[in-house]
Amino acid sequence: MSALIVGSDGRARCGWAGMAANPDYERYHDEEWGRPVSSERDLFERLSLEAFQSGLSWITILRKREAFRVAFSNFDPERVAGFDCSDVQRLLADAGIVRNAAKIRATIANAQALLALPEEETLTELVHAHRPNAVAGTSAAAEIPAWTVESVALAKALKKRGFRFVGPTTAYAMMQAVGVVNDHVPGCWVRENV
Repeated sequence: MSALIVGSDGRARCGWAGMAANPDYERYHDEEWGRPVSSERDLFERLSLEAFQSGLSWITILRKREAFRVAFSNFDPERVAGFDCSDVQRLLADAGIVRNAAKIRATIANAQALLALPEEETLTELVHAHRPNAVAGTSAAAEIPAWTVESVALAKALKKRGFRFVGPTTAYAMMQAVGVVNDHVPGCWVRENV
């Protein structure tokens, strides 16, 4: 994959934004990926979707995102934390989402873990506490790491607090998605605008 692609609008973008030849992918790149996210609900959604993405392509999750939102009560942590066995069965029967029992149960457990965080700690603070001090600019998509020392530490911190399905790669993908790191490649029009 090349580091940059030029879209029909003449703007240079990260090469992955053109992989699926889908305007939703380009829109996700331009409007969401790497943009700061700070609400607990939005972080919970991104963490959940990144966990569901594990082993799959992101376009699969992106295409199913609205169905995920419906199935998981718009990722309202309080509602998801209350899901029970009947909800797990309902979700396993929902063809609109990725039907993986371990990932479904992890999402419910993660909502419970989020709500169980000490009063003085939020998911936002926990994620941002693992922001790298400095990020070296990459010159190609192939140079963007799958995980970092910081994502390993974040994954450990999340697991210590009861979160599941959050390994270093999932943690790093979330860090990228919510703007904790800026992995838009040099030359991408978004890189200087986040």
